[in-house]
Amino acid sequence: MVKVGILNVTGYAGVELARIIANHSEAELVSVTGRSETGKKLAEVFPHLSQYNMTIESEITRSVDVVFSALPHKASAEACQYYYEQGVKVVDISADFRLKDLSVYESWYDVVHPCPQYIEDAVYGLPELHKSQIQNANLIANPGCYPTSAILALAPAIWAGIIENDIIVDSKSGISGAGRGLSLGTHFSEVNESVHAYSIDGHRHLPEITQELSLLNNSVNPSITFVPHLIPMTRGILSTCYVSLKPSALPATNAKDYLMEIYNDFYKNEPFTKVVNYSPRTKYTLGNNVCFIYPWIDERTNRLISVGCLDNLVKGAAGQAIQNMNLMFDLPEELGIETLAVYP
Repeated sequence: MVKVGILNVTGYAGVELARIIANHSEAELVSVTGRSETGKKLAEVFPHLSQYNMTIESEITRSVDVVFSALPHKASAEACQYYYEQGVKVVDISADFRLKDLSVYESWYDVVHPCPQYIEDAVYGLPELHKSQIQNANLIANPGCYPTSAILALAPAIWAGIIENDIIVDSKSGISGAGRGLSLGTHFSEVNESVHAYSIDGHRHLPEITQELSLLNNSVNPSITFVPHLIPMTRGILSTCYVSLKPSALPATNAKDYLMEIYNDFYKNEPFTKVVNYSPRTKYTLGNNVCFIYPWIDERTNRLISVGCLDNLVKGAAGQAIQNMNLMFDLPEELGIETLAVYP
């Protein structure tokens, strides 16, 4: 049985981890921390977790095999360093170990990295791209929610070398992606019946998307415009990606079938990335670890349109973190995260 600790269980990603682990047959949650609710019972703060009889503490007080950190950036790296140096496996859900270029991280996050010596040790935890490295890793940089949807939507096309460099990623996210902290911009009366684009001058997830797509094909140098939007729902991300196809990259006849073959072959052994022939809805992913990918060709413009759809708190955060844990401990990849979506 894998003994699990969660740093900052009181955030949305942390509490989602606790929910998923409750039904994991080979993992046991033994200790949780939470800065705002220290001293309270976990089930008191989150009644839906009533099966847990544990207190939220300021530090992890039990021996653990793996620590999930759902702390904010910088604070997360500071906390992860201790456990990593003690030989505990670590899955960091913050952005602290995702970017391999230290100067890029410090520029986008406007902080000095507290332990840059471990950046190279960290494996980017997107199993569809880095499964073998994850299996042998002790420090996982869990991907961001937006990047997971965009990278999975574009990776097969980049790998196959069928698209040009200029890429547009238009993403829409539910409010939970902003976190559980209070802010005027996420009040009900501010977001209900309203949609808006934000971080148009540059979102922190952009370099993460660029980094991972660039690694797939040395002949591709992606130039990405990424615009996120906040929409009035709790969960879900829908990323629609637009990029021109290279001339003659696909056969003149049956081009769409060939494109689907590229995508299906790329993800043929991936249990949580489903290539579909219809436009997916975020409701199809509510509460589960699946990312739906829908690639299409606009024949009028010779442009690839690829849609990535997922639950930002599951495949975009906690579920993917559990998927990484399973791989790190040589457990079945799907264990504990086979849950079907909640519908309607």
